[in-house]
Amino acid sequence: MKVWTKIKLKDRDKNIEILSNAITNYLYKYGPITEVCKKYGITYSERKKIEQYTANRIAGILTLYLAKDYKRVNDIINKYYNSNDIFKEEIIPELEGYIERTRSKEYNKKD
Repeated sequence: MKVWTKIKLKDRDKNIEILSNAITNYLYKYGPITEVCKKYGITYSERKKIEQYTANRIAGILTLYLAKDYKRVNDIINKYYNSNDIFKEEIIPELEGYIERTRSKEYNKKD
């Protein structure tokens, strides 16, 4: 019988910590979190708890993924995926960062 439980790992992987922290900051840094916090009176310490929770969950997924434990990743997806739950609009991937582009000859022409 499968029992659903939370675990915390004692062995810390610095790379997973760095990546989890970066992803959490990427999610919250410029998003609507500031406006939501003001609107609902969420304090700075409460916001930090939310961000810590997010980083911990991301670290858990990354740990499973890097360990190639795809069965447990799939279990999480099956437990938490519900197409009618949270998102009412289409999910559009959003990326940030530098992309090297080469310009076409037409673009480089001077008029």
